[in-house]
Amino acid sequence: MAPMGIRLSPLGVAVFCLLGLGVLYHLYSGFLAGRFSLFGLGGEPGGGAAGPAASADGGTVDLREMLAVSVLAAVRGGEEVRRVRESNVLHEKSKGKTREGADDKMTSGDVLSNRKMFYLLKTAFPSVQINTEEHVDAADQEVILWDRKIPEDILKEIATPQEVPAESVTVWIDPLDATQEYTEDLRKYVTTMVCVAVNGKPVLGVIHKPFSEYTAWAMVDGGANVKARTSYNEKTPRIVVSRSHSGMVKQVALQTFGNQTTIIPAGGAGYKVLALLDVPDKSQEKADLYIHVTYIKKWDICAGNAILKALGGHMTTLSGEEISYTGSDGIEGGLLASIRMNHQALVRKLPDLEKTGHK
Repeated sequence: MAPMGIRLSPLGVAVFCLLGLGVLYHLYSGFLAGRFSLFGLGGEPGGGAAGPAASADGGTVDLREMLAVSVLAAVRGGEEVRRVRESNVLHEKSKGKTREGADDKMTSGDVLSNRKMFYLLKTAFPSVQINTEEHVDAADQEVILWDRKIPEDILKEIATPQEVPAESVTVWIDPLDATQEYTEDLRKYVTTMVCVAVNGKPVLGVIHKPFSEYTAWAMVDGGANVKARTSYNEKTPRIVVSRSHSGMVKQVALQTFGNQTTIIPAGGAGYKVLALLDVPDKSQEKADLYIHVTYIKKWDICAGNAILKALGGHMTTLSGEEISYTGSDGIEGGLLASIRMNHQALVRKLPDLEKTGHK
């Protein structure tokens, strides 16, 4: 018999036990949910519902912020490039051979610039895809913080946020363009570059010249700190080409445009794009067209493509096809770049050159 003469009902005991189990289940399930959330298996820790920025696809990014970080990354990389070159200790080595049989060179300038540029961009935008020319050593990680301030010159041109899904973004970094010329101390050709592509289309481009400290940037449908020249010679153009195959282009160019055509051999894709623009740099040569006839990597050309596109220019393969900045890291069809010219008419003039580029 129960104490004090109280008689326990079997039904009451069963109800009491069920209520107790319900309370324990509620408390324990809440504990598990909190634990799972820490591993990304539930909502945010603290019970708040996940907003757009915490969505599975990485949320959105503001292209103005990406431009600001890209400019800073190109400048920071350029500081490393200049410091190594001025020390005259390059630690030069070959990564292998290019398709033309030349040494594919790498220096400490390439490596240190790449480290600064990659980790600055990766720390600021951890959810976006970043492709870079040089290998990134996972054991050599560095956190490089950004103060999240957008410079006034960018805000003046692009007043409102430009949000895009993070998963649609691909960043292309060239930490030292014109490495061959860098080893030869031909400093005017050297650039650092960052490009942001959205769904494979070049949208942001930054080209920085470390030794003159000039930086060109542009956003498609946004703004730019650089502009096209007032005039270009379409009949007998000055054509900027790679130093390594200027003779190959010259033969076809003279046949196409006549004997008055001038060929300008130069190093670095970034330098060649700037040759088409109004650049306040005394060391920068001027050209009307940029032609390349062999295989080229996308980190070499994406930034220039974005800048030209933002200014109303064009960069395509030699057959006139737009270049997609997703998938493979190079293109086979050579390239033709122009601004304030009839680009498709130029493509039609160069059928033989396109065939030459595939040899």
